[in-house]
Amino acid sequence: MNSDSTANVQEPAEKAPLRVLHFVTGGFSGGATQVAIALVNAAQASSTMTPLLALRRKSHSPKERIAQLQRDGVPLVLVAGWSHIATIWHLARVCRQFRPDILVAHGFSEHLWGRYAGLLAKVPYLVQVEHNTRERYTRWRLMQSRWLAKHTVRIVGCSEGVEQALLAQGLPAARILAILNGIALAPFAGASAVDFSSREPALVMVARLSKQKDHATLIHALALLRARGLTPVLHLAGGGKSAHRKPLEQLVNALGLQDQVRFLGVIRNVPALLMQSQIAVLSTHYEGMPLALIEGMAAGCAVVASHVPGVREIIREGIDGILVAPKDPAALADALEALLKNPEHAAKLACAARDRALSEFSVERMHQGYERLFLDIAGRS
Repeated sequence: MNSDSTANVQEPAEKAPLRVLHFVTGGFSGGATQVAIALVNAAQASSTMTPLLALRRKSHSPKERIAQLQRDGVPLVLVAGWSHIATIWHLARVCRQFRPDILVAHGFSEHLWGRYAGLLAKVPYLVQVEHNTRERYTRWRLMQSRWLAKHTVRIVGCSEGVEQALLAQGLPAARILAILNGIALAPFAGASAVDFSSREPALVMVARLSKQKDHATLIHALALLRARGLTPVLHLAGGGKSAHRKPLEQLVNALGLQDQVRFLGVIRNVPALLMQSQIAVLSTHYEGMPLALIEGMAAGCAVVASHVPGVREIIREGIDGILVAPKDPAALADALEALLKNPEHAAKLACAARDRALSEFSVERMHQGYERLFLDIAGRS
């Protein structure tokens, strides 16, 4: 062998980072947008990916939130949202310019329009992410989803409950998997330094005012607690249409709870509110994997939530929280009374809940799950 032959052997060129486009609603009303933003931010710190966030413009898209993302250095584009055809056409044009290896379409109905655009632009790999166990699928849209699944390399559910819902839709089981949601834990770093007994014995529910969330059951439970001599303040943080807010305000007035219930609207200091309160509540009809509940756990609150898919994967009954039957004010009142009357037990649950959030529901862990998936799809695992 020629002694110089080794000099002609070249090391394989380092592969360029995967170009990953995340497409999601720009309405900021649900967890899908938060998850997509978190994944884009995490990917920016990774050497394996070059991310881009594409937000579908909505009539109520908050301009300040979008401007803040831009100031924070999030790579993003706004996509037309006034019609589905416009969305598909505009996003396909963005794809031709950005040339993603993988297009990740988050949430209903964006995962339909996103994948149509990906097919038009001939994006190599399409990924659907479903963020809820129940969506407004008509027969026609379900047919579209099943057809698009044939051209989709992976279908991700944000919890085991969502994974089961995807299977129930008749989507291909071999392409379905669950990657659990996670949150940024840094805003809750000071929670362990706040003694539970020094917190206000108040209730906090962070959720938009909508049909999905069951604020009415919580308000009725508060009335039952008042009849039992317990009068905790209830903070309701979250925006929503007047059509959903007014009936709740009327219910509060009818039950004589005006001095206890605070409608805070959209607030930017959710971590601070949670860390100064003892109990976080999520009364809901259905969920995907609620980020607000995980935030309550990370904040060191004792948590009480409805026993529905997407929630019961998070809380271990009696260990790090309490699960109650949905739409049952008496059961919810009983759980809250037990915590309010036994703060030592509530503090124990709160400590376990925070430990679980820190160990299992971080944004870093979520990002690792998606990163492994994308590398596997591209044959780089």
